[in-house]
Amino acid sequence: MPRPCASLSLDLDNAWSYLKTRGDDAWTAMPSYFETVVPRFLAINRDLGLPLSVFIVGADAAIEANRPWLREIADAGCEIGNHSFNHEPWLHLYSAEETAAEIIRAEEAIQAATGVRPRGFRGPGFSVSAQVLETLAARRYLYDASTFPTVIGPLARLYYFMKAPLSREDRKTRDRLFGRISDGFRPLRPYRWSTHEGGLVEIPVTTMPLLRVPFHLSYLHYLAGYSPALARGYFRAGLAACRLRGVEPSFLLHPLDYLGAGEFPGLDFFPAMNQPAEQKLELARWALETLAGHFEVVTMREHAERASARDLPTVQPRLLAQPA
Repeated sequence: MPRPCASLSLDLDNAWSYLKTRGDDAWTAMPSYFETVVPRFLAINRDLGLPLSVFIVGADAAIEANRPWLREIADAGCEIGNHSFNHEPWLHLYSAEETAAEIIRAEEAIQAATGVRPRGFRGPGFSVSAQVLETLAARRYLYDASTFPTVIGPLARLYYFMKAPLSREDRKTRDRLFGRISDGFRPLRPYRWSTHEGGLVEIPVTTMPLLRVPFHLSYLHYLAGYSPALARGYFRAGLAACRLRGVEPSFLLHPLDYLGAGEFPGLDFFPAMNQPAEQKLELARWALETLAGHFEVVTMREHAERASARDLPTVQPRLLAQPA
């Protein structure tokens, strides 16, 4: 029998975007680690022969110095996705007009840099709203991938707030960073948003069935800081739970999964950034190899196309909480 599929994606958040979310003014210089990170993740995926979807931030695509790295990603055969222009995890607070301008501006910058028009979107910090979905449907996007069904979002946000020098106003804009407990009860399997502009497939970032705890690569690195054996056993358990429950995983990667201690000063506040790069690269390679051993790895677009051919449940965007 054919193996179930699993999609593989990377959110190409740059160094400045992490500093911006943290409230560090150093972000305005737009520091970048693309020259270190991009060759690393492309090399591992090339060695393993695995496809990859890469969600690019429009502000990075608009900077000429970044374009060779973005073209290299496209030339490697990766699917190119839209990750917003300004990478603000409070995208759900935007008005309808601001939302449309943000998505279109990113789309145009990404197409100019890579030659590819995105057909998939993931919100920064998993931020999504009815306005986002309406804009995507109107722009004829095939899918959204912004939902993250986990119950530990508030704990992750609390940890982030403890580490970040944020003002009270900054915290208000970030009050849904990493989601709410109720997000943990969203579907794990693909479904279809029903918008005024038409249908749009949702491919959630997969969390462990039943427990609804994360097992994307950044979380594995966090666990490996306590025990590499624990991280590997946990990942195997997550994949086994997906097979048992009939969930086709959407496995998420981030640039810091490929960056080690001391390689980019200023990001040591982030979990697992005290680990050597060699250790993190070894775990990344092992995780992707293990994923490919249990599932047929495809791009997000192919995952969405396969899901779209099935009879998917329909969800109304109005069920998303809207800003006050």
